[in-house]
Amino acid sequence: MEALINYLLQFGQLNQQQIDLVKSRSKEVQLKKEDYFSEAGKTAKQVAFIIDGILRVCYYKNKGEEITRYFIDENNFAVDINSFMYKIPSSEYIQAVTDCKLIIFSDYALKELSLTIIGWDDIINQITTKSLIEKVNRISPMLAEDAKSRYLSFLEKFPQLANRIPLSFLASYIGITQSSLSRIRRKI
Repeated sequence: MEALINYLLQFGQLNQQQIDLVKSRSKEVQLKKEDYFSEAGKTAKQVAFIIDGILRVCYYKNKGEEITRYFIDENNFAVDINSFMYKIPSSEYIQAVTDCKLIIFSDYALKELSLTIIGWDDIINQITTKSLIEKVNRISPMLAEDAKSRYLSFLEKFPQLANRIPLSFLASYIGITQSSLSRIRRKI
């Protein structure tokens, strides 16, 4: 819980009473490897802060091919923002890549915090903006790179993830087959 509070305090001030309220409106949840935090076709009703573990955002193409869009690791929030904000069914899955420990906020709890804590909305807006910028910065440069460069960029930007995620997910993320990734790794 302290990791969450420290993260929030990077974006604004909270007094002890407000911190206690935040703690009381959240709950800690364990998610097993391969379990889903949220699923396509369902409306997202909660937001997670990752204490330990890695989640991935993915979807399936028409032919059943699985595509990993990006990974979310410790000290970050996870939610399908469009589904959560606009109350529409999600088009993506958020799945545990490893066993995860999460702190969960329900939609109701977040509304209550918004109505009770002055400055809460500013904190959430700053976190959302930071996350969206990081997401764009993760995806945009990879569009113009070849496969080897995308893999090397991934290793450079996310060294803490490289040995924690299956090669099949990494290959999907950088847009190549697992056998192509294996060839690239052998040559490096």
